[in-house]
Amino acid sequence: MKALHVITGLGVGGAEQQLRLLLRHLPVDCDVVTLTNPGAVADGLAADGVRVTHLGMAGNRDLAALPRLVRLIRDGGYDLVHTHLYRACVYGRLAARLAGVRAIVATEHSLGDSQMEGRKLTAGVRGLYLASERLGRATVAVSPTVAGRLRRWGVPAPRIQVVPNGIDLDRFRFDPARRLRTRRRLGLPETAYVVGGIGRLTPGKHFDVLIRALARLSDQYWLVLVGGGPEEHALRRVARDAGVADRVLFTGERPYVSDGSPGPDLPSLTAAMDLLASPCPEEAFGLAVVEALASGLPVRYASCPAIEDLPSQAAPAARRVPTGVDAFARAVAAARAEGPGPRAAPEAAHHYDITRSAARLMTVYAAATAVPVSPSPQGASAS
Repeated sequence: MKALHVITGLGVGGAEQQLRLLLRHLPVDCDVVTLTNPGAVADGLAADGVRVTHLGMAGNRDLAALPRLVRLIRDGGYDLVHTHLYRACVYGRLAARLAGVRAIVATEHSLGDSQMEGRKLTAGVRGLYLASERLGRATVAVSPTVAGRLRRWGVPAPRIQVVPNGIDLDRFRFDPARRLRTRRRLGLPETAYVVGGIGRLTPGKHFDVLIRALARLSDQYWLVLVGGGPEEHALRRVARDAGVADRVLFTGERPYVSDGSPGPDLPSLTAAMDLLASPCPEEAFGLAVVEALASGLPVRYASCPAIEDLPSQAAPAARRVPTGVDAFARAVAAARAEGPGPRAAPEAAHHYDITRSAARLMTVYAAATAVPVSPSPQGASAS
């Protein structure tokens, strides 16, 4: 099977890095097209031996990109097209159909109750999404929670398949030597209790909650924010105004897998932490929480379908916290008072092993590429 993955951009983000990790485990000949921003993940994919093409799309309404994508799909002789993120789903599904490909799968990575990829869910966004969704054969939801949102939007239930995000358990396995090395590199005091926040620095992630919570705690607490994004300057200002700028570290974008960029990768940073805090009230999956659990970290979160969709005993160190500064400050202090536990991955982390996700996606691919059986003249299925 030969497949083309179409994605809106390839900067360092959850969906983008999930695609790179997934391609390492799919037994399929895959190429990738990015509509915009061939960033660090594009470089990583190329290093993995994946052919990446930048379509050079100028914006959401750059209709000239559509015929270019159609030609690329047609010339590539692909058996299946898999789209990721809103703009790529809208353009990619239409281009695939125009190129003669009917086996089209889309993954919905970030549908919330009120937003998608940071954009407000207006009637126009929903209408365009549903119109393009009908061009494909299956829509993959990264969690049962997202599947439920898709059904409420109007996507027919039989078209929805749940394939959760996956993690590389081996890479996140806790290593005390890596913890010590990374903490020294970051300049963290030996006695510091390090709270981590992981994700794009955007308003929807609510990382300002963690900074303000830090100001309510003693100077033994530190905050490490892992990620880049448009809110970094605003968050630095919040830290200065709260008087904790000297205890908040911004690492910038960090890859999930080593790609030669300077600085520690994400597994090294999770090893250096004592707790992962996720104040975002509206997640589609909660990949950072699962990765933290794989590193043996306790977690306090406002929203995490990946955990909420599992039995409570699957992740005993993960606890939901009401939104708000005071609630997170109390939760962090209480977690520290409990003392450190064993840095072992719980059942929940093993549930999301990337090899399981890749196997489930291959089942979706098999169904999408199967030739439908034509009905007999009598209306019964042919045998």
